[in-house]
Amino acid sequence: MIFYDYEVFKEDWLVVIKDTATQSETVIVNDSDKLKKFNEAHEDDLWVGYNNNHYDQWIHKSILCDLDPYETSKAIIEQNIPGWKISNLFRRIKMFNYDVMIRGDGGLKSLEGFMGSNIKESDVDFNIQRKLTQVEIDETIKYCRHDVEETMEVFLHRKSDFEAQMALAKLPHDHLELKYLSKTKAQMAAIVLEAQKQSYSDEFDLQFPDNLEINKYTEVLEFYRNPDNRNYSQKLTTMVAGVPHVYGWGGVHGAKEKYIGDGYFINMDVTSLYPSLMIQYGLLSRSIKDPRKFKEIYDTRVKYKHEGNPLQAPLKIVINSTYGAMKDVSNPLYDPRQANLVCLYGQLFLTDLMEKLEPVCEIIQSNTDGVLVKLRNEDDFDLIDDIAWDWEQRTHLSLEFSEFKRVYQKDVNNYAMVGTDGHVKTKGAWLKKLNPLDNDLPIINEALKRFLVDKVPPQQTINDCDDLEQFQQVCKISSKYKTLVHNGEVLNERCVRAYASLDADDGGLFKQKYSTNRLEKFANSPKNCFIYNGKVKGAKTPRKLDRRYYIDMVNDRIRAFGMIPPGEWYQGDLWEHTGGLMM
Repeated sequence: MIFYDYEVFKEDWLVVIKDTATQSETVIVNDSDKLKKFNEAHEDDLWVGYNNNHYDQWIHKSILCDLDPYETSKAIIEQNIPGWKISNLFRRIKMFNYDVMIRGDGGLKSLEGFMGSNIKESDVDFNIQRKLTQVEIDETIKYCRHDVEETMEVFLHRKSDFEAQMALAKLPHDHLELKYLSKTKAQMAAIVLEAQKQSYSDEFDLQFPDNLEINKYTEVLEFYRNPDNRNYSQKLTTMVAGVPHVYGWGGVHGAKEKYIGDGYFINMDVTSLYPSLMIQYGLLSRSIKDPRKFKEIYDTRVKYKHEGNPLQAPLKIVINSTYGAMKDVSNPLYDPRQANLVCLYGQLFLTDLMEKLEPVCEIIQSNTDGVLVKLRNEDDFDLIDDIAWDWEQRTHLSLEFSEFKRVYQKDVNNYAMVGTDGHVKTKGAWLKKLNPLDNDLPIINEALKRFLVDKVPPQQTINDCDDLEQFQQVCKISSKYKTLVHNGEVLNERCVRAYASLDADDGGLFKQKYSTNRLEKFANSPKNCFIYNGKVKGAKTPRKLDRRYYIDMVNDRIRAFGMIPPGEWYQGDLWEHTGGLMM
């Protein structure tokens, strides 16, 4: 594999290349002949980068085609022109690319910030309109090398994604084709299923399943039957089983807000809801050549999963990408009517299930593919099980049961549930398990989770931690903003780590908008903060870290769950008596 990254200026360009086979580095500056020779020697290798599908590969091809890389760069960045549209010459260049970037990343610098790496920017202005000096070139090489090394680090964290994509690239012809590694998951699903692009004009030509039994909540049926509601902005808000629910064209969800409870809970998830609906009710894209292939892939994936066979991963990608691709107008799987029917059937069958469960248990929440209920007593399990079995037989869908003993629920998107076996299930940005590529304010998630699950006061978690990385807030400005400003000083970086500070001389973090030049406080950042952009791995917290800021943040989130945060006035038995609940 070849890891690479380009930097382009008006009068200069350079690339840093690291070859994993030879563990060597190649740096090329303004030397197209050298690049052509290197490319010729490595045209059968896999070129890996960050955002290289969108940017770097087109710079590379421009130089090989003797085109000005600066003009290509401007076309992509300033005019938002896709690289493949810039020149037909690019099609002559053989190049296999793999992009480690995934949708929603926020950029390589953000990931570097999350990983605790040095995120200081180069001092060289990328808008320089002259030849770079040797000092500037050296500085840019250093900066570029750092980004290549960080891309390699991101790749290692996402190695399982790469392995799944490699296996996926073998599926169409039973052997690896490197050209498929640059395809998206949805594009690969279309290739594997041999979909052929067609046009449809029946997006809202809907029907309802014959085996549906909804007798009480008929307003849901009427909402979807009404032609005036057949556009994606329409929603229905209604009460189902005593829980406020929202229905639309993207799924159903409902939850008792600020709900806290102990007892016997069962979470019923429909097994692979959307794929199962597509198979059982013939709702696959009509562009698929042979729908039986999807069923074969689904059955094989289930078999592989039970066997622990890693080949289940690429099959899962095909299965899970198909529904979304049916709404993508550029994908051969595009078939919006079938996608709407899949979503509609799922919502209606879930409402059907809640209607049957309501008389015998308490509905706590529902989401796109499941429902959480609380039993009045454990002896009701057989009754719940019988209702579920009848529903499964009628709908041809399967339910998976998970048992819980305690639930803390802010809303349908934020909750923590403690299983009867002690395992903890969480959902939402406030409680999710963070990782090296998604590591913003990790101390807050940890303190909130420990409080909810183990009743550990947040001040204990926060005061016991001396790892600076745990307190990092990664702040990155978008293209709408010119620069970041801290303590009246314009920062060289567009992405920084901010920490709450006890030092009154440390001001807030602001961002300057291009259109108005006005300064806006960076959302949710501390009023007083210090910036640390060096390598933070292993760094200890300084005395000026304002721990009270983080404790207050956790306490605010505790209140959002409908609970009272622990304070100094909590003493022994009182804390045990209240359990932190709102009294």
